[in-house]
Amino acid sequence: MLPVHPQLIQRVRHALKLAGFHVADEADDTTPGLRVSEAPTGVLVSWTRSHGFTALAADQRGVSSDGMRGVVQAAVAGLLVQRGHTVVETPDGNGTLVLAEESAADA
Repeated sequence: MLPVHPQLIQRVRHALKLAGFHVADEADDTTPGLRVSEAPTGVLVSWTRSHGFTALAADQRGVSSDGMRGVVQAAVAGLLVQRGHTVVETPDGNGTLVLAEESAADA
């Protein structure tokens, strides 16, 4: 199935790579990094943390994987807003949704 928003996917991937984020292949959900995938109303950006990061966070007092997920999501959202995109957090809090132009007008 062809993506509905291929240009948006390309723009988001490009912006994240330019900012220095590791963007993993969307089909590989085990490799650490950001994933950019098709969503009904735009593009979903999600983060898979590495096992090393999880172990490091577990050893650090006051550091949690959920807290770091929030930091990563805030950085991603801030970058994409600066690039002119409309973004919202996913209902489950595990990703950032970049709205397609027609969806952004409805938000």
